[in-house]
Amino acid sequence: MRALLASQNAHKLGELRLALPGWEIDPIVGEAPDETGDTYEDNARIKALWGRAQAADVLVIGEDSGIECVALDGAPGLHSARWAPGLDQADALLARLADEGERRTRMVTVIVALTPEGREIVVEGVLEGTLARERRGTGGFGYDPIFVPIGETRTVAEIGDEWKNQN
Repeated sequence: MRALLASQNAHKLGELRLALPGWEIDPIVGEAPDETGDTYEDNARIKALWGRAQAADVLVIGEDSGIECVALDGAPGLHSARWAPGLDQADALLARLADEGERRTRMVTVIVALTPEGREIVVEGVLEGTLARERRGTGGFGYDPIFVPIGETRTVAEIGDEWKNQN
């Protein structure tokens, strides 16, 4: 199977390759469109349609994800990748919630895949957990060093990529 990922994020490309062994997955080259949607699904679709315009003969995957904190009424949410310009996003979130007792949070990912035949497949994943008080672990990227899934005491960065691919 062959697919193209409509994302400029090399970490997401690497994760997708690990999650889909046997697939040939490449990035779409070029400047991705702005994420102007009102939902993760909207943004994933924007990326997938951008990719489809460049490659009509393969599966094209658009993705959007974010972290939603109860203490921030679901923020940073859709803006997770760009809510603290010029700063490390995870460090900025830790600083913002340093004195906050409410640590419940969740990671949300939506994928929109467009087949060469024109079919659209939408998949959403939600991982509930809590926000750690400091960075821990060396695996993963983004918010992985500060996100502790329910049922775990370790951050996703401590648990590792194999666990992510199984859950």
